[in-house]
Amino acid sequence: MSKPHPIKVAALYRFANFENPSEYQPQIAERCELHGIKGTILLAHEGINGTIAGNPNAIDDVVAFLKSLPGCADLDVKFSHADIMPFYRLKVRLKREIVTMGVDGIDPKREVGTYVQPADWNALISDPDTVLIDTRNDYEVAIGTFEGAVDPRTKSFRDFPQWFRENRDSLSEGKTKFAMFCTGGIRCEKSTAFLKAEGIDDVFHLEGGILRYLETISEQDSKWHGECFVFDDRVSVKHGLELGSKQLCRACRHPISDEDKQSPFFEEGISCPACYHVRSEEDRDRFAERQKQIALARKRGQRHIGAILKRD
Repeated sequence: MSKPHPIKVAALYRFANFENPSEYQPQIAERCELHGIKGTILLAHEGINGTIAGNPNAIDDVVAFLKSLPGCADLDVKFSHADIMPFYRLKVRLKREIVTMGVDGIDPKREVGTYVQPADWNALISDPDTVLIDTRNDYEVAIGTFEGAVDPRTKSFRDFPQWFRENRDSLSEGKTKFAMFCTGGIRCEKSTAFLKAEGIDDVFHLEGGILRYLETISEQDSKWHGECFVFDDRVSVKHGLELGSKQLCRACRHPISDEDKQSPFFEEGISCPACYHVRSEEDRDRFAERQKQIALARKRGQRHIGAILKRD
């Protein structure tokens, strides 16, 4: 019998009408701090989004509390586990959007694409009438995606609307259905709401995102290839939400493989093939000093903040 993981991770979101999100910020922070929960929670007028980790019972208590917030009874939550705490601290922040697209008037509570359960996803994306779009950023897509998916090669979700408008005609050629997916479902909801606003009727997205698909669909039946990037210190997960093999470049926060580490442009904590040519020597000198401090902290048995992945 396998040993249970000591840390429970909850990726959660809900589009809801928060008239005054600042009212909930101290309540959530207090509840999380009481239980030693770490991670990031974002609040905006449009709802809540975040990933938190802690003792399993503590996570269950905080999730139950979040479900008591107005409009959050159906909070979308995906659980996974870790052997060590994947976050350094707790952040509960107020934002203009809980996932930033930057297009006014997009409201998934009013209009959104058709939800598709993981069990039905393979049939939809195998339909020759369907164009499948990965709504995530380029560094996420690089380590894993669905078979046949279009990669927009965006650096930020803010780039997605312009990319779609510029490529709409070519994407639509011979297709009538648009299916989209993301890590946990939140970007899918906004992107399908955006396509609906652009006048496209047959729009679908994967309910619960890649995480729920990897949790519920067996590897032998899966159309997923590679690993799924996650915004915490685990870096990536595989089928069954088991810990992936990827590590992180601490200079640019891009996932790196064993092959990347063989590159002459890789130096731990300082550079990797993805960032070497876009960083200055001054940047690398600064990263080298930070890496030195990380090594010293490790010798003291401490965890340096610079060693932890920060979430935007």
